[in-house]
Amino acid sequence: QVQLVESGGGLVQAGGSLRLSCAASGRTFSSYVMGWFRQAPGKEREFVAAMWWNSGNTYYADSVKGRFTISRDNAKNTVYLQMNSLKPEDTAVYYCAADANPPILRLIYSYYDYWGQGTQVTVSS
Repeated sequence: QVQLVESGGGLVQAGGSLRLSCAASGRTFSSYVMGWFRQAPGKEREFVAAMWWNSGNTYYADSVKGRFTISRDNAKNTVYLQMNSLKPEDTAVYYCAADANPPILRLIYSYYDYWGQGTQVTVSS
């Protein structure tokens, strides 16, 4: 059974940094796409970043490009989201997700098969 467990959220001032972690277990993820999504109160869940576990190729939403970095540690089966230069509009619950054997890297949350429980990120101005 696939499990994704996020950690690393918290409260930070604007301009600060946080690193989110997503510990993945229960499957070999080499053919998966791992993604990060976020959802602010009253808003739709939106794509943040994703990567192919095998190749390490990445893709970012325009709103976070240049500030956020997605990466993975194969030995720890963990995906990270390094968030720098945080802004108040980055405040949301952040979710780790896994898309099993996708034909392409997909940005729409409904395609993703497995989800973590979410971790709150709050950026104060």
